[in-house]
Amino acid sequence: MNNLVIGQYVPGDGLLYRLDPRTKILMTIVYVFLLVFANDWQSYLWSAAFLLAALLLTRQGLGLYWRGIKPILWLILFTVVLQLLFSGGTPVLFTFGPVKVTTPGLINAVYVVVRFVLIVLMSTILTITTAPTAIASAIESLLKPLMFFRVPVAELALMLSIALRFVPLLMAETDKIMKAQKSRGMSLSTGSLIKRAKAVVPLLVPLFVGALQRALDLANAMELRGFESAEGRTRYRELSYGRDDTLAFFATLIFAIGFVWLSIL
Repeated sequence: MNNLVIGQYVPGDGLLYRLDPRTKILMTIVYVFLLVFANDWQSYLWSAAFLLAALLLTRQGLGLYWRGIKPILWLILFTVVLQLLFSGGTPVLFTFGPVKVTTPGLINAVYVVVRFVLIVLMSTILTITTAPTAIASAIESLLKPLMFFRVPVAELALMLSIALRFVPLLMAETDKIMKAQKSRGMSLSTGSLIKRAKAVVPLLVPLFVGALQRALDLANAMELRGFESAEGRTRYRELSYGRDDTLAFFATLIFAIGFVWLSIL
């Protein structure tokens, strides 16, 4: 859990920290949307260059992002195996019984891995440089047009903010429960797969009980303070666009134009 970087906020003083959270969310959406349509090495190279520039502007060590990639290496490996085994085409590189590894399959595997890593890193940049409360406020601001259709945007943003606040609490609670169970002689990493699966139950039960109790306490506290609706609530920090946001939008536009141009070639 300590290696899970995505979803965590890491304080810093890079340029991306000073951007409006709405700008960073829109940049991430545009980046991920375009990356889905990447189908050649030029597009991936252009996307990787844009991502590298964003990484450097966070002024965080690259080791931090590598530490965030390591926990999902098994998922990346699983994706590579699926692409290699179930992608057809010719020529065939080698066969192993009924399994055939083809050149298109190998190329697709590389593309999928690169796309997966780039999306994870861009999402990590967003969460590392933006506090959870700022993300919730930005989403509420971006979804305000839906209020015309009577969508409870303020309540949804409040739910998101509470959920994001609970993530570090639940991670800390899980760590505490694991240490308590280990101190009682329970092993989580030895034995057969079935035995290790059964060992998870003593972790999940107190974790869910604690989460439900926290939610009940929070609901009671909000009710006692007279909370009725999130609509019309004032905020201590107001969101506002600045010069850096204009430059970020301009850079994103250049990236989008370059991406489309490379895809057409």
